[in-house]
Amino acid sequence: MTTLLWIIAMILVLGALAYLRVSLLTATITAAVVMTAGWTLDVVGPISWIIFLVVALPLNISAFRQNVISRPLMKVYRGIMPEMSSTEKEAIEAGTTWWEADLFAGNPNWKKLHNYPVARLSADEQAFLDGPVEEVCRMVNQHQVSHQLADLPADVWQYLKDNGFFAMIIKKKYGGLEYSAYAQSRVLQKLAGLSSELASTVGVPNSLGPGELLQHYGTPEQQNHYLPRLAKGLEVPCFALTSPEAGSDAGSIPDFGIVCKGQWEGEEVLGMKLTWNKRYITLAPVATVLGLAFKLRDPEHLLGDKEELGITCALIPTDMEGVETGRRHFPLNCMFQNGPTHGNEVFVPLSFIIGGPKMAGQGWRMLVECLSVGRGITLPSNSAGGVKTAALATGAYARIRRQFKLPIGKLEGIEEPMARIGGNAYLMDAVTTLTTTGIDLGEKPSVISAIVKYHLTDRMQKCVIDAMDIHGGKGVCLGPNNYLGRGYQAAPIAITVEGANILTRSMIIYGQGAIRCHPYVLAEMESAFDTESGQGLANFDAAIFGHIGFATSNFIRSFWLGLTSSRFSNAPYSDKTKRYYQQMNRFSANLALLSDLAMATLGGNLKRKERISARLGDLLSQLYLASATLKRYEDEGRQTDDLPLVQWAVEDALYKLQASLDDLLDNFPMGLGGALRVVMFPFGRPLKRPSDVLDHKVAKIMQTPCESRDRLGKGQFWTNSEHNAVGIQEQTLLDIIASEPLHDKVCKASGKRLPFMWLDKVAAEGKALGVLSDDEVNLLERAEIGRMKSINVDDFDPAELRPEVVSTTSQERAA
Repeated sequence: MTTLLWIIAMILVLGALAYLRVSLLTATITAAVVMTAGWTLDVVGPISWIIFLVVALPLNISAFRQNVISRPLMKVYRGIMPEMSSTEKEAIEAGTTWWEADLFAGNPNWKKLHNYPVARLSADEQAFLDGPVEEVCRMVNQHQVSHQLADLPADVWQYLKDNGFFAMIIKKKYGGLEYSAYAQSRVLQKLAGLSSELASTVGVPNSLGPGELLQHYGTPEQQNHYLPRLAKGLEVPCFALTSPEAGSDAGSIPDFGIVCKGQWEGEEVLGMKLTWNKRYITLAPVATVLGLAFKLRDPEHLLGDKEELGITCALIPTDMEGVETGRRHFPLNCMFQNGPTHGNEVFVPLSFIIGGPKMAGQGWRMLVECLSVGRGITLPSNSAGGVKTAALATGAYARIRRQFKLPIGKLEGIEEPMARIGGNAYLMDAVTTLTTTGIDLGEKPSVISAIVKYHLTDRMQKCVIDAMDIHGGKGVCLGPNNYLGRGYQAAPIAITVEGANILTRSMIIYGQGAIRCHPYVLAEMESAFDTESGQGLANFDAAIFGHIGFATSNFIRSFWLGLTSSRFSNAPYSDKTKRYYQQMNRFSANLALLSDLAMATLGGNLKRKERISARLGDLLSQLYLASATLKRYEDEGRQTDDLPLVQWAVEDALYKLQASLDDLLDNFPMGLGGALRVVMFPFGRPLKRPSDVLDHKVAKIMQTPCESRDRLGKGQFWTNSEHNAVGIQEQTLLDIIASEPLHDKVCKASGKRLPFMWLDKVAAEGKALGVLSDDEVNLLERAEIGRMKSINVDDFDPAELRPEVVSTTSQERAA
């Protein structure tokens, strides 16, 4: 009996040491203490001590361990894991890791998350949102843009230039606004809630483009020439990366430049002949300066020994002979300026390379670093802004629109999609805030930017579909009062651009995340192929044994947290969010364990097993989305009225995570899924999707003016102005709610149950009965006008449906 108890004690001690991730030396000493106790109890004999010492001593003598254990392991590792290509290495090293690395490590530090600063706007940034952003929203008539002009009006273009909308990222010393990433996000959210054309036009120059590249890599001469002109709107920039032959695989662009000598301004200079064929380039039809990515070759070795210099970025004025721009694509009736650009053997000096000749061949790293920032701001912010506006507009419409003698928002069939819209609006705003916080702290989060690009554009598309379903014919019939239809048409554009979502989910998120976020894998890869520093073996030994301890810990953590449903794990709060933190502890350990097992069983083939990679990426992604939601709840003062939104968002994210984990176990390599399921789900899957009761609470918030609803739509364009259908409808919502008790008063006085329609007639009857004041009569009459405007759809004379023929070209309107 004593022996059994000692064995149980040893197992528990070793398990606890692994769970707590103590060092190898500490674990060895602790195990020796337990062995000594066993010796005292006459349970442990000499043979047991010999076995213990044979195992423990070599593991703790570094020189022996390196040469006898790690050296053979390094040879095996080299055979399993192929050496990274230069482009893969540049992509991996370009960004930084941040909170996502904690989620990947199996033991998130929630105190660290909540200690990140609360995102705030400066006084200048808030004034810009309240002033120029509000004003340009008033100026835009979306129906005119999308149906009549096929472009933003000339006065809007000029207003954007005059007020620095293209200069949010440019430093003040060059005349720019130098706003934070968070401020850029809030601006784009507000614009996107009104017009995707407006948001795209502003977003692109402040994302991946000449402005950002020049500030990071440009020569002083390039910066001093171009940045002030970009800040003043004297130059309109675009960036040309995508080619017909290279979309998602941007590294294989066929566009090229040949280093050669040629004539420039009457002199012979060293330069490049550039040939390109690009498409999908936003602002290309109106751009005055073209950022161009191409592969540079030096066949005559005019720059050095290398013939293939690699991807290079240059600035090309579009008025140069041979540069072709001006034609437009027609992307799903979304009329932002987008089109092709071509050039054939266009000669330019080497000084046109961004950063000068010394940056020849450095374009891939430049692009990846800048894209990791821009991709984390523009499309996610546009998506969040669109859904925030759709959430409140849908809530208002569902409260105003009646069927079966009830507001349709009270029907359970409507509550379900409404809850998806409202919950996602809360989550998406939270995610953009956390992501831009990281960027403002100096991070270049390549993994996070891939997560938010994919998941926020995907959730946006699904939310717009839900909103369309709720609005029915109101959403289908285009016109000035339709605030959904053009967004519904444009949703696939966000899915497709800046890394198609299928690619992003299947390859990028986990492909980068597994290496960048794992605490040991990158060190293993670098040290295994390090043949020059003399430290390769020592570094590999430290990494591989750290990795073994890490994997052991995550197995123990997964087993214990599954067995106890993670109820004893740490959580920063004991309120209704406690179980969310605990479940995320569990899933974080699962992710870390499954990652190691996937890499061990598949090795270098893991990047080709895209569905395995995608599901592992889903686990990391949903953990990030859920943690951003909890961070928002904390930063906003833990407003208990917002709990339904928080609960819906987190429960939806974790349920999606569980579904991906379940699919992963069903398809795990080498048939390990069944055994792993016993470890991770010993009592079955623990989570359920958000309940009907929770759906009802979220839908009610969306339909009821209150502080929670205000926070849900914070920062969007709600002004009751001529061309803002959602702002007009917001006023109608208030009027309808105020009219309901007046309607009841008239019904009671007349002894009839009048239908809630023809409120002007109800007002007349109430006035005749003497139960309504003049102000109340006016309110009912105004409510009826707004009600009919909300539920009616636009109709046209057939001639009006033909787009207006405009004599000026797009370039002239934008000039």
